[in-house]
Amino acid sequence: MSLADLMQQMGREARVCSRVLRRLPSTKKDEALERMARGLLDNQERIRIENKKDLAQAREAGLSEAMIDRLTLSERVIRDMADGLMEVAALPDPVGKVEGMWKRPNGLSVGRMRIPLGVIGFIYESRPNVTVDAAGLCLKSGNAVILKGGSEAIHSNMVLGELLGEALRQGGLPQNAVQVIPTTDREAVNRLLELEEYVDVIIPRGGEGLIRFVADHSRIPVLKHYKGVCHVYVDEHADLEMAREICFNAKVQRPGVCNAMETLLVHQRVAPDFLPAAAERLRAAGVEIRGCTRTVEIIPGAVEAAESDWPAEFLDLVLAVKVVSGMDEALDHIERYGSRHTEAIVTESYDRARAFLEEVDSSVVLVNASTRFNDGNQLGLGAEIGISTSKLHAFGPMGLEELTTTKFIVYGQGQIRN
Repeated sequence: MSLADLMQQMGREARVCSRVLRRLPSTKKDEALERMARGLLDNQERIRIENKKDLAQAREAGLSEAMIDRLTLSERVIRDMADGLMEVAALPDPVGKVEGMWKRPNGLSVGRMRIPLGVIGFIYESRPNVTVDAAGLCLKSGNAVILKGGSEAIHSNMVLGELLGEALRQGGLPQNAVQVIPTTDREAVNRLLELEEYVDVIIPRGGEGLIRFVADHSRIPVLKHYKGVCHVYVDEHADLEMAREICFNAKVQRPGVCNAMETLLVHQRVAPDFLPAAAERLRAAGVEIRGCTRTVEIIPGAVEAAESDWPAEFLDLVLAVKVVSGMDEALDHIERYGSRHTEAIVTESYDRARAFLEEVDSSVVLVNASTRFNDGNQLGLGAEIGISTSKLHAFGPMGLEELTTTKFIVYGQGQIRN
């Protein structure tokens, strides 16, 4: 079978499955999610064997340690994936929820009902645990999904897809409701983007190049998970010890993810007190600091930042640092270089915090907390399929409700239009 024929077949099967899923009761979906979770835990050795193949190829290809970390399916990560499925099973099912009913003068009752999007094409890179997150969320929200992971995770994604499909089949549900494209051929992405007859929405999750390619070539609506150029602004009214803890966590806890801090902005009045100790701890953790002229003066050995560093998503132990004259300059910098992903302010001033929340145009804005909290699980959504940095039809972490839309429902008693 040619690649084009394979993709057509996957699209047709997904469309058929979506019709079954949209009328499944919540209990059936939750039982399937629980079987998926047990299947992962019962097959950890099988998963790790396939994952080791991907890790070996990644090291041979010279991928960074941060990227290898994203690729690794450790015992903890596998347990986290299973726990994520159980958490999704425990969440309220949005499908069928009626959001408001109102009466028209002619007696018609009008309302909106939540319904699945239908068939989702999900294109992503590196992290194979995303395969499970996406499948679980799509199943609970009544959507069929076609998954196209990166070539670096093909073995991991295939075994995860097989286990998820087995769990569906064991429960008498359509196995092809979750499909992993079984090839590393990049042409598969092009073919997926042409399946407008079968696929309702495309969600790309990965680097800037992937997002731009998908947006430029898709015939299907795209929900963009754009790059994470995340900032922390340390205000003049900040608790500096709190700020150091937040900044260290935002940069170091997991530098290879989209919600890691990439640029630190510091008010000029606190920079001399804040930056030396903050930089010492960051450097001890292996962080390279690239700063503005004032930063370099305060932190001996810091590298002068290039213009290209300010909009950069490093996804590594590299941090851009800029000393700013005040919050207005910080806001201007974020507006110019940010990616509408995640921004945080550290301040004890209520007025500054409120102004930052109102003025920053990003999917998640935090006060006195690490950027690492822009995550569906951390925000109480269960797992997430991605973080939308565009405003249609979702903005921020995409959980169950964001994977549905609404249709109008109308109750009448024989009314006809004059």
